[in-house]
Amino acid sequence: MPSWIGPWEIAIVVVLALLIFGPKKLPELGSSLGRSINGFKKGLKETKDDVQSAIKEDVTAESVAETKAEAAAVTSAPVTTSAEAPTATTAAAAAAPAATGTPAESTAV
Repeated sequence: MPSWIGPWEIAIVVVLALLIFGPKKLPELGSSLGRSINGFKKGLKETKDDVQSAIKEDVTAESVAETKAEAAAVTSAPVTTSAEAPTATTAAAAAAPAATGTPAESTAV
């Protein structure tokens, strides 16, 4: 026995529908069924679009977070330049006023 519906089965269903609902009500049922199917397809499409946009937002948010993490890693790395590195003369100059009893002035680099 085949698993698909043949033309005889369709004819029997149509005849039964005509007998049960009548020739006046059948077109209304057909259009109602068509609207229902179109509404279902529209709902599926909207759901698919919503899921795709949510996935796209998640991917974008992840890439932004990765970029921020990389930027934070770069900025938190200690960088010492020759202008910032303390020298022996700077340390001695800072200690000299303390030895004489005068308060040390802050020097901006």
